[in-house]
Amino acid sequence: MGSLSNCPVCGSLFVKGIRSVCQECHQAVEERFERVYTFIRRRENRTATIEETEEATGVAKDEIVKFIREGRIQLAQFPKLGYPCEKCGTLIREGRLCQDCGHNIRSTLEQLERNNAFENRKAAREKKKIQTYHSLNDRLQK
Repeated sequence: MGSLSNCPVCGSLFVKGIRSVCQECHQAVEERFERVYTFIRRRENRTATIEETEEATGVAKDEIVKFIREGRIQLAQFPKLGYPCEKCGTLIREGRLCQDCGHNIRSTLEQLERNNAFENRKAAREKKKIQTYHSLNDRLQK
């Protein structure tokens, strides 16, 4: 069973369950999605960009990007649609980061791993130098 909550869009009280917004706001989102999808589904509009779609439908760019990220709009059919990379804003068609940002993050992580490995080897060498051995003979004879 859902819990009682306020709609984040309009503030009205509703039972939060499957949806995170109230019924009225959900219907408004669905109407905007249908407007966008109807527009880009037409043959002459299949090559429209997000900006052109936003201008023609009146639906905000962020909401169109949300539809794409949710998988409601499949980019395979629309060659010029994409959404911004979360780091640099370059238009991409899959994932969360563009290839350049992904490569930069991977190379930075590899560099950090190499540095950590070097520091660990250095610490192990230092630990070996200070290692001391104690004899148990004195303790056993008591």
